[in-house]
Amino acid sequence: MAPPADALAHLTAISSQIDAAVVLDKEGTVVAATVDDERAGRMAGAALELFRRADEQRQQELVQLDAALEDGSVFVVRDADRLIAATTRSEPTVGLVFYDLKSCLRSLGEAPAEKPKPKPKRAPAKRRTTTPRSRTTTRKKKDESG
Repeated sequence: MAPPADALAHLTAISSQIDAAVVLDKEGTVVAATVDDERAGRMAGAALELFRRADEQRQQELVQLDAALEDGSVFVVRDADRLIAATTRSEPTVGLVFYDLKSCLRSLGEAPAEKPKPKPKRAPAKRRTTTPRSRTTTRKKKDESG
C-alpha cells in the first residue's frame, strides 16, 4: 500500500491538470493533501457534502462526480474505504482526470511491490595461466613412387 502522501505526489506529477487534491476517509477526515491543512479541511468538507448530496439524489450508489465551475472543476471519486477530491483548471480532460484519481485510490489499496532481490553475484571466472604452446606441424612425405 502506497503511503497517501506518496500517492498524491505521484498523482500531481503525472496529471498536470490537477491543481489540488485531498484524500479523505468516509467520515471526512483528511488522510493526505497537496495543500495546507486548513485548505485541505475545507476542501474535504465541501467535497464530502457535495458527494453526499448528489448521492442522495440517486437510486444507485454514486461512485464519481464532476462539478464544472466557471474557472475550473471539482472531481470526487469514491472507493470502498475513502474518497479523493481534486480541483482543476477550466476545461480539463474529464476522462483522464477520473482515470488518474481512480489510479491514485487503487495505489492506496495495493500492497507495496516488493523490490526484486538482487541475483547472487557469480564468482569471477578463474584465470587460466597457460604457457604458450609450440606449434608442431607435420609435413606429408613425398610419395617416392611415382
